[in-house]
Amino acid sequence: MHHLPRSILRSMACAAAIAVPVPALSHPHVFAEARLDVTVTPQGDVKSLRHLWRFDDLFSSTVLLEFDANSDLKLDADELKEVSRVVYESIGEYGYFQMVRVDDKPVAMKPPPGLMVDYQDDQLIILFESEPESELKLAGKLDFGVYDPTFYTAIDFIEDEQMSIDRLPQGCASAVVRPDPDEALVQNQAKLTEDYFNDPTVEDIGALFATRLQITCGAAG
Repeated sequence: MHHLPRSILRSMACAAAIAVPVPALSHPHVFAEARLDVTVTPQGDVKSLRHLWRFDDLFSSTVLLEFDANSDLKLDADELKEVSRVVYESIGEYGYFQMVRVDDKPVAMKPPPGLMVDYQDDQLIILFESEPESELKLAGKLDFGVYDPTFYTAIDFIEDEQMSIDRLPQGCASAVVRPDPDEALVQNQAKLTEDYFNDPTVEDIGALFATRLQITCGAAG
């Protein structure tokens, strides 16, 4: 059993009690450069979200050391499969760090069937694809983002091109939105009360600060 590795990877999705829910008071310990591709059907529905995460060298080397069962300084197929299983279980309760909203209302996504994990150039790479639970049309304002609600893991989109949509219907516009943390706090100061943080039914504060791909379309016919 990989007790220690599981604890390390579970730290990517640690409980809110461990990480203070305000970015100014909490600092990430794991860093990943990400890519998000939104795929669209010919009918104008969101088909899936395709994710690629490339983790920093320090965290990747920690994973290598902990999961390298045969001590050959690489991760073979079985070892990568174990990494995939542990990460999948760890972040599942956080919706796999996905944020999807339509007109500021959360949209449910199906759990991905699994994670593809690789180790290249001393970096851990995770890929997966997920689909909406129900039909999701490109109508109104849609936001797609990726973030760790505990702020333990920083998932960064370095270039705007790392957030894309493969088929933008006529009448729709896309933009990458990067909220300013100070402005987000000021704009949402009225609702950032103690009751807000103690209410498990509200959307977590991390969504206010997450970089997102915003698609704006006309209303559905």
